Amino acid sequence: MAYSELVKDFKRIRDYLREFFVYGFKNRAEYDTKSARGYDNERRRIESWLGDFMSFHRDVSGKNVFISVDSRTIPHNPLYKAFKAKTFTATDVILHFYVLDILSQSEKILLREILEKITDDYLSYFETSITLDESTLRKKLKEYEGLGLITTEKSGRQLLYSRADDRIDLNGWKDAIAFFSEADPLGVVGSYLLDKFESIPDYFRFKHHYVLFAMESEILYDLFEAINTKQSVELKIYNERHGRPSSHVVVPLKIYVSTQNGRRYLLAYSYRFKRVIFYRLDSIRNIIFKEPETEYGEYLNKAKHIKKNLWGVAIPTHEFVDHIEIDIRIENYEEYILSRLEREKRNGVIAHLGGELYRFTADICDAVEMIPWIRTFIGRIVTLRCNNKNVEEIFYEDLKTLFHMYGVDEDAVL
Repeated sequence: MAYSELVKDFKRIRDYLREFFVYGFKNRAEYDTKSARGYDNERRRIESWLGDFMSFHRDVSGKNVFISVDSRTIPHNPLYKAFKAKTFTATDVILHFYVLDILSQSEKILLREILEKITDDYLSYFETSITLDESTLRKKLKEYEGLGLITTEKSGRQLLYSRADDRIDLNGWKDAIAFFSEADPLGVVGSYLLDKFESIPDYFRFKHHYVLFAMESEILYDLFEAINTKQSVELKIYNERHGRPSSHVVVPLKIYVSTQNGRRYLLAYSYRFKRVIFYRLDSIRNIIFKEPETEYGEYLNKAKHIKKNLWGVAIPTHEFVDHIEIDIRIENYEEYILSRLEREKRNGVIAHLGGELYRFTADICDAVEMIPWIRTFIGRIVTLRCNNKNVEEIFYEDLKTLFHMYGVDEDAVL
């Protein structure tokens, strides 16, 4: 098959983009899920969208191609281009322009009348082998109704079609749309709206801009739809560790976004495990809608009950929680440290013990998740206590390793 910049199925291109963007260490011979020719076609397709952001390096195993982006220097997420490279047929193009042109001339019109106008007033002027039937036209009109381009009205047993009335002036929303397109989890919607403008604002910059997760927009949209309709879904998940796909029927409840790396998670009730658990969105390949869930409120209450003890995304199977207390010394001139502690405490409580000493207390599902955050206060921590002794052991072992690196006598410090 000849190479084309356009794609039929975004799922496949999402996998390749992830390989290039996230990993960037595989060479041509190591892409074993597809043929070498398939790899070359996908690479050229990605380069046509992201040529300015493609880089490569060579090692003993060969040439490794990867995507390199400094998110602080780009005003718009380049990965949105992948969504706009969808294939279409000659019939799609004909129906798009002919139908909208006909509806612009008529307030309300029947399907049969639209078909007659297309045949008599448009196709008759060209030498073409394209033929249209009512079924094809009806499907296209239904698609456009779903997109909000047209509206329908009952007339006996038939439907009258008309163009949707668009009274929204986007010019006053240009800056808001530009910000939305980069800051919102479904920013790709804003990117499509920006395409309607001749000039696009380019003055927004983000210190922490996780452009990678734009590739999950379709998955995220379906999950929001399932949450809104309180519907169960079947998740098709690919486990990279085991190298095989699996299916999970769940009830989507909440979407969580990491403030540290931008990764997104689905909090859902699993029928299989009979409890609330997290799923990484970047591992979900496909979503199949199932049945409305009558017990949705009960599952949502389970999620709310767990939320009060969440630090990250670890939800142990046991019922008890880890109680942790950290005494931190904050100098009088270090108000910014106290401010940060207040801002990042999540479910924790801060108490002033007097003088320069403060105590952070929390009950967490799995306090091991807190260790990377706790490490950022090394030098100010006076004592750390946790009923999960594994947390204390990891923390103090880290300190010993740190002292060893800098040649400090740990016995004189601990």
